[in-house]
Amino acid sequence: MGAIERSGYRFEPEYSVIEQNGAIHVYNKGQFVEELKFSFSGKYPELNQIEQLINEYCEQHGI
Repeated sequence: MGAIERSGYRFEPEYSVIEQNGAIHVYNKGQFVEELKFSFSGKYPELNQIEQLINEYCEQHGI
């Protein structure tokens, strides 16, 4: 799963199958902004779940 870019922001997801959790690291112009934590079930998080988290973040921050 690669990085997703939106309006100059870069969202880099990473996850642990063993711990069933993950995080999306948010960058703006190469600078780290914050980390969005999430949990999931199964072998890996679904792309729809990650996209939904990114969409919510963008809406909340006017991106």
